[in-house]
Amino acid sequence: MCLFMPAAALSAEASKIASTYSDVLSANILTEEQCRELKMGSYLGVAAASANPPHFIHLCYKPPSGPIKTKLALVGKGLTFDSGGYNIKTGPGCSIETMKVDMGGSAAVFGAAKALGQIKPPGVEVYFIVASCENMISGTGMRPVDIVTASNGKTIEVNNTDAEGRLTLADALVYACNQGVEKIVDLATLTGACVVALGPSIAGVFTPSDDLAKEVLEASEVSGEKFWRMPLEESYWESMKSGVADMVNTGGRQGGAINAALLHCSLLMKKCSGCTSTWPGPS
Repeated sequence: MCLFMPAAALSAEASKIASTYSDVLSANILTEEQCRELKMGSYLGVAAASANPPHFIHLCYKPPSGPIKTKLALVGKGLTFDSGGYNIKTGPGCSIETMKVDMGGSAAVFGAAKALGQIKPPGVEVYFIVASCENMISGTGMRPVDIVTASNGKTIEVNNTDAEGRLTLADALVYACNQGVEKIVDLATLTGACVVALGPSIAGVFTPSDDLAKEVLEASEVSGEKFWRMPLEESYWESMKSGVADMVNTGGRQGGAINAALLHCSLLMKKCSGCTSTWPGPS
């Protein structure tokens, strides 16, 4: 008996939410072929080993009336199972048996979509985006030392197939930027390194924008969530450099969550040189 939710089932749940609140929510599910046409090589590299096809999920909330004053995107990690790939999860504490929960970011995003479908806030358009798939092992799978190309043309050297979430999210974030949004909240479940830093009950917040950090932290107080802003240390970008690509997908264990956040920032910034205090916005 299968006790996890494959990407197809996750996209079906998303479509169900959109159908329930069809007056304000719509769903667009991209097939693997459509993702290939969009050149989502980073996301599809992770999905390549699984017998279950990937589903790229895009829900859109539009208020029932009135002008749109701002556009936002919520992007959630949607790994329905994470074996680690060829860098398979092994040893005590690897938690491979719990990796059906690696789609927690997408579940939170869809929960937010359902909430907006119920309360119907005016003046805001919101995109809920999930690049869903499994990270498995097979002869077609992504290998350590492979180079994948994200949909904005940036290349990533894969030095650890178990740092897969940031690869799927890379193409999801580029897709979000292409919707013309002003702000993106990326629910990344960024590696065990963040749990080592902050424990199991506090989420790390990474952003070069003081204003956005303030908004997120204020929202966390209202919701009862525990957040802590983490640094985006530009000097750590040295460990993310590659001799054969624009970047590697992991810079090692030390500062691992910061390195992952730097990768996402570098993908979205006009300069691929790590994050700086002058955030140029999505490009």
